[in-house]
Amino acid sequence: MARTNYSFNKRQRELAKKQKREEKKQRRLERKETAPEESSQSQPAPEAGPADEAAPAGVAPTVES
Repeated sequence: MARTNYSFNKRQRELAKKQKREEKKQRRLERKETAPEESSQSQPAPEAGPADEAAPAGVAPTVES
């Protein structure tokens, strides 16, 4: 009767895991590369206006005498 070759099975499992990790890594890199392009197009840069320079609401301007 033939014996089970556990080292061969273990090596095959390790290779499958390694391949799966590499595929996952590639998907992450592709997603990471496409994300900045999409976010820069969908969100315009905020423009500085007079409201940004004014004092916050509810705060009275200080006047020195």
